[in-house]
Amino acid sequence: MVRRLYIAIALLFALFEASAQEVLVGATDTLAYVPQLEGKRVAVLANHTAMFSKDEHLVDMLHRRGVDLVGIFAPEHSFRGHVEAGAKVQNSVDERTGVAILSLYNGNTQRPSDEIMRSFDTLVVDMQDVGLRFYTYYISMIRMIDACADFGCEVIVLDRPNPNGSYVDGPILDMKYKSGVGWLPIPVVHGLTMGEIAKMAIGEGWAKSAELEVVRCRNYDHQTRYELPIAPSPNLPTQHSIYLYPTICLFEGTVISLGRGTDAPFEVYGHPDMRGREFSFTPQPNSGSKHPPHEGKICYGEDLRNIADEELLSEGINLEYVIDAYRDLNMGERFFTPMFEKLIGVDYVRRMIIEGYDAKAIESRWAEDIEAFKQLRTKYLLYSE
Repeated sequence: MVRRLYIAIALLFALFEASAQEVLVGATDTLAYVPQLEGKRVAVLANHTAMFSKDEHLVDMLHRRGVDLVGIFAPEHSFRGHVEAGAKVQNSVDERTGVAILSLYNGNTQRPSDEIMRSFDTLVVDMQDVGLRFYTYYISMIRMIDACADFGCEVIVLDRPNPNGSYVDGPILDMKYKSGVGWLPIPVVHGLTMGEIAKMAIGEGWAKSAELEVVRCRNYDHQTRYELPIAPSPNLPTQHSIYLYPTICLFEGTVISLGRGTDAPFEVYGHPDMRGREFSFTPQPNSGSKHPPHEGKICYGEDLRNIADEELLSEGINLEYVIDAYRDLNMGERFFTPMFEKLIGVDYVRRMIIEGYDAKAIESRWAEDIEAFKQLRTKYLLYSE
């Protein structure tokens, strides 16, 4: 009997210790923000990743608790997350709550109208980012912070872990290449959560000074390996693709297919004219890409799915793949498109590839900038490194 009691107590302690280590996203800390919403007109900037629990979305939870929700702002991929990259998102009504969905990604709306901005007092932000300068969710947030500053609205960011938050890498954006895939003078891999990047943007004067509060994650630091429970967008379906994304997304600025229209987007790359390769794939229309590059053509290239996650995280951005494809096709400038500079953020990378430099030589060009940025970002970190 006593032995059974000891075993039961030990099991309870083990369960408590395990739960204590579980990463809890900001949305779960309801006492830190729900009471503040009482009597306020509330808008939400969120998408399908803003889950309050395994079975309930943040918007559904707020609606259930009687929060006065006046609108839902939808970023790229839409509120429920089913629209492919770059496609316009239209205004609609959320079927579950009846709340109006207002698109921030319809090709026209840089920010809401004055009338819409006057319709709410508080903006709640909750989206799962992946820590890349060219991933657009943080841009939607920064634009809304600017608008909220103009109209005196407070901003509450419900923070989530950054799956690429354990390192910082890549060139800092030259602001002459500022675009919808690069908004702030930060590296490609910035090592910040959404809450931290909001704090830094306001603190450094990159965004207007809105009243900002960040509801932190619990049991999290920047070395925590956080497995995303929901794919953040249609073409990042796996954790492995998210780790490859900082490197493979650069192919968006070239003639190379990075696997859109296959079951392994951002985990493979190839081109119809890359010969002598054992691996091949044929892009076809699917839910993540209606018209993928090289649609219906056999592409020869490389399959990166067997590279260990630990290796990807330790090596950071790896230009060897872009250089490999560039040298194989021997197309010169025609290999690149103007999107390449918008993604990499500077002009010297394309030039150095054409001039024949290897990956290490090119990557060394941004090493000092990275160290300076890491020092600058220290005062905005909410979690230890």
